[in-house]
Order: sequence, then structure tokens, then C-alpha cells
Amino acid sequence: MDDCQAAVAETVCLEALYRDQSPRLLRSIARRTSSREEAHDLVHEIFLRIARIGASRPLKLDKPEAYLSRMATNLLRDVARTASRHQSDRHVTVDEQSLAGAGQQKHLEARDMLRRMETAMLKLRPITREIFMAHRLDGLSYAEIADRTGLSVKGVEKHMSKAIAQVARARRRG
Repeated sequence: MDDCQAAVAETVCLEALYRDQSPRLLRSIARRTSSREEAHDLVHEIFLRIARIGASRPLKLDKPEAYLSRMATNLLRDVARTASRHQSDRHVTVDEQSLAGAGQQKHLEARDMLRRMETAMLKLRPITREIFMAHRLDGLSYAEIADRTGLSVKGVEKHMSKAIAQVARARRRG
């Protein structure tokens, strides 16, 4: 009888859980991240968190797959929020910063394009704008956005199509 079998009934054996569930988690997270290395790091972070929880008390899971999937979703949201926060901290409006090395005409063209994009975004319905920003800036998948907004994935796709068309029209006007 190995260590895992000797554990109290229903108590999760971390090693067995990792062996059974990490490939599935890795595939799931890799679809929603920019690199496979980042996905590996996030899977390890999930199991590190479980180990910390298990160190203080026995961890009993009725549905380990569902628990791990929820942890992955929450961790991905945390990562997206952190990335978004870092991006907004570095954001400088075009009015506050001159373009390095660009001539006056390039500067004016960039400012004009920015204004057209801003106008295009403001013309979108709030829900369409929110969906577009969640996908393009926060990196959420259509399924995650559908869960967040209560729409179907098809509905999210339609909103994204409208937003993309509006942005494309604004870019062509230049």
C-alpha cells in the first residue's frame, strides 16, 4: 500500500491528482494563454496552491476536475487583471507624450487615428464595447465572456463581429 492509498478516504493525494489532471489542465490553460511556458507555470501554481491548502488541513474534494477547472479560471482572471493593471499604469495619452523620432505629420496622423478609434468605440453599444475590450484587452475567450455576460457564445461572436467591423471602418477612413 503506497502513501496515497494509506491517506484517509476521500483525502486528495497531490501526486496522483497532479499525474491525472495536469495534462488536461495544461491543454485547457494553453488554449487561453499566450505561451505554453506560461500555461506550465500556471498549472504548477495551481498545484502549489493546493499543496499549501493541504499543508494546513486535509483537502477533501468530491469533484477534483471541477475544483481544478475553477481554480484555473480564477487564476487566469487574476493574471488578466494584473496584466491589465500593469498596462493601464504604463498608459500615456497621445496628448501627453510626443512621438519619439516622428515628424509632425506622423504625430498628427497617429493622433487622428487614435481619435477615430475612440470615436468608433464610443459608437458601439455598451455591451458590444465591453465584449470587445474583454476579448482584445483582457484576453478572455468567447466562452468566458459568454459566462460573464450571460450571453451565448454565438451572441458574443455577433457582438465581436460588429465591433471588428466598426474598428475596420474607422481605420479605412484614414
